[in-house]
Amino acid sequence: MRIQAVVGFRWAGTLLILMASLAVGLLPSSPVWAQVNDDYYGRAVGGVSIDPEGVLRSAKVDATGQLRQMLLKQLAQVPQDLAQATELRKISLKGLEAAIQQALQAGKPLPDEVKYLAGLQQIRYVLVDPEHQDIILAGPAEGWKVDDQGFLVGVTSGRPVMLLDDLLVALRTAQQAAQGGISCSIDPTPQGLQQLQAYVNTLDTIGQPEVTIRNIEKALGPQQITVHGVPADSHFARVLVAADYRMKRLAMGFDPAPKGVKLPSYLGMLSAGPKGMSSMTPRWWLAPNYQPLVRDEEGVTWEFRGGSVKAMTEEDFLTSTGQRQHTGRANPLAQKWADMMTSQYDRLAVAEPIFGQLRNCMDLAILGAMMVQYRLPEKAGYSFPVLLEGNQVPMLKFAPPKQTETIASVMKKGRSWVITASGGVQIPSWQIIQKTEKSDSLSSVRAQAAAKKSSTWWWN
Repeated sequence: MRIQAVVGFRWAGTLLILMASLAVGLLPSSPVWAQVNDDYYGRAVGGVSIDPEGVLRSAKVDATGQLRQMLLKQLAQVPQDLAQATELRKISLKGLEAAIQQALQAGKPLPDEVKYLAGLQQIRYVLVDPEHQDIILAGPAEGWKVDDQGFLVGVTSGRPVMLLDDLLVALRTAQQAAQGGISCSIDPTPQGLQQLQAYVNTLDTIGQPEVTIRNIEKALGPQQITVHGVPADSHFARVLVAADYRMKRLAMGFDPAPKGVKLPSYLGMLSAGPKGMSSMTPRWWLAPNYQPLVRDEEGVTWEFRGGSVKAMTEEDFLTSTGQRQHTGRANPLAQKWADMMTSQYDRLAVAEPIFGQLRNCMDLAILGAMMVQYRLPEKAGYSFPVLLEGNQVPMLKFAPPKQTETIASVMKKGRSWVITASGGVQIPSWQIIQKTEKSDSLSSVRAQAAAKKSSTWWWN
């Protein structure tokens, strides 16, 4: 499987782009998920595909088309009540557990509505219901379909639906995420950067491009991929890495922005500069963009506000020994690109569904932290053993990415050198839940949720 992180240099009218390929294999999924197609989760996360040898690359159109046809054959027809778009679908976590147990006891695969959380696309409210020993999630939802890229998205909005597996990861690893949050990053090693600097200092021109490219790839060597806060072998982690990959592809101009998204590449925004290598390296990462959570006096009704994602940037300084030091300052041009991506994120989340999946994962991570920090199961009077423990419903597992190989290509651009490579995704879920505001304006939402007239585990 090939994922590409980006490093670049400019000199003598030439821009050299270095990309890293990431080797990742796919492990068999658990018996519970036998009917959940491994090709969907393993070979089509974020517009990338994995071949039988575990090589990751951007998904080709025909491969995506095959995947789409396969998913269409597996999807059951969406029940009429679930197909209806609504601004506030309610989901009972206790009822969800019961639906899972019912399928397990009958020896049947989990229904689509369970795997796709009844079409939920965002968490807006979390309601603790002590009377029924339950916790209720509420937010916009609709029926789902397979889009042209092989994502499960809403029929009308095109926003990705939430996945049960990502919910399981968020709930079961919430305590682990308290130690430094959730993050992923793809970075060159200090030794590789030192070797790279030593080599490029010997260059006056590009010389024979193919020879120079291979030497630079060899000098930089393998790059490290790190995931913190969630299991590196989870689908949740795969979403983080794929979103980081897509961001780098857009920033470096390897892929054009999708139709309807006004986002030039960072490289396209660069102008020519002085000859010589710059030790200042811009990096970007994606982070949650939420307003403070709103809660009632008892802490049993919660509202998520302004849930979105922002692109962050900072200049790093590379020392002569290849060590990276954070400066706390942003390159103005890199900041401009980050601001543009942030402003276009809602459009990107539909046009490139991996960014919508990332936003879904952020919602779920915040929910997991809330469950632990504010003892929501204890307030509900129920422990939610099926969702919170791994005995009955194991999480999907993949071979975790550990390192990358570097691949380089060349294009004409200016007369200076520039490195831009590192970044990732950061979800400080435990920091987000510390910022809360009390309000008595949530009573109407609570009353609406209590007016349940359906016998199912979800209702509109």
